[in-house]
Amino acid sequence: MSDETKQPASGQALDGKPNEKTDLITAEEPICAEGMNWFVLRVASNKESSVRETLLRKVQIEHMEHLVGRILVPTEKTKTIKGGKQRITETKLYPGYVFVEMRLEDDGRIPQDVFFLIKETTGVGDFVGTAGRPTPMATHEIEKMLRDSRKPEEEPVVKFTFTKGDHVKIMEGPFESYEGTVDDLNPEKGEITVLVTIFGRQAPINLEEWQVAKAEEA
Repeated sequence: MSDETKQPASGQALDGKPNEKTDLITAEEPICAEGMNWFVLRVASNKESSVRETLLRKVQIEHMEHLVGRILVPTEKTKTIKGGKQRITETKLYPGYVFVEMRLEDDGRIPQDVFFLIKETTGVGDFVGTAGRPTPMATHEIEKMLRDSRKPEEEPVVKFTFTKGDHVKIMEGPFESYEGTVDDLNPEKGEITVLVTIFGRQAPINLEEWQVAKAEEA
């Protein structure tokens, strides 16, 4: 999402009316509402959700739904397991940014009422763009952002930092300080199988991810 992002070519945006503004986007929802485009708004760190909620409320109060459509903060839920205990965390996929669907003036500027509504919100910075003209997101960027926003509320799994074949060192447990190779990953259980050489023979050891570190970083 650089400042050099170009406007989607004519015909790339699909016609449609904005649906209820929610983080869960359906597959049938159009890429852009008719006459609108998606823009990237820079915001203060850790203020993404509060900025989104405030903007949604302001747009509704001021009856500006015809100028501002969906406002999204895509997130991802991940699971960590330590000592058999699970912990679910939700992280922002694009920290420091909020995605706003809105209609610009013919000269590419933000309508004055919308500009002040957004800029007077605590935590808001500037839109990605130049000279007061926000740069529309490219179609492939919009599609990826919407895919991230429509993820179902499925059971989160462990997001491993290791891949099969990585050389690792065991940091905790009976086999502490042993080095080996990642042989298998089990995201559902949050476990990693490491092949370790013990008494001259290779043996598979099942470990939780937190018990292991990459050998070169240990």
